Amino acid sequence: MRRIVMFEHISADGYFAAADGQLDWVVAEPEMDKEAAAGSGQTDTMIFGRKTYQMFEQFWPKALEDPAGASDPHSAGRRTPELEAIARSINEATKIVFSRTLKTVTWQNSQLRTTFDPGEIAAIKEQLGRHIMVFGSGEIATQLAAHGLIDEYQFLVSPVILGRGHNLFTNLATTLRLTTIETKAFPSGVVRHRYEPTR
Repeated sequence: MRRIVMFEHISADGYFAAADGQLDWVVAEPEMDKEAAAGSGQTDTMIFGRKTYQMFEQFWPKALEDPAGASDPHSAGRRTPELEAIARSINEATKIVFSRTLKTVTWQNSQLRTTFDPGEIAAIKEQLGRHIMVFGSGEIATQLAAHGLIDEYQFLVSPVILGRGHNLFTNLATTLRLTTIETKAFPSGVVRHRYEPTR
């Protein structure tokens, strides 16, 4: 069975986006980029809500068109071969977009869904393929978590306090117990926490 992996940058006080929706506070970590690039072949599908999808769509296709190479979305002007590999992986992946307002999606390999059907997602997990990643997309992430569809949570905690912002799981009606499978500190001060749902 395919695994759904939630991947999210969060601040030290628990926000996944600043109050204005910006992500420029995320601390860059070259070692983490190397790991992400090396593991990009393990993922072939991504799930998005509208806002996160549009943020990605505005950035990642253009990143590959830049003659200077793909840059870091969180650190303007920072370019590495690893970011180039990540950009290619994101652009080539199947992208499932949940939106009640979008009429069409034109980014390559994108598929639009107007309603969230947990049965459909469960069926996709049963199909042949590699991991499925979820980035941001608080409302969709909450629904996936509520239906027990997320197999792994990866939170990358930046050593930054925002004071206010957007929480990832704002309307989760139940408590989810998690088991820690890894905690890793990086030279930048970013700490990655990996969890699985406690069975």
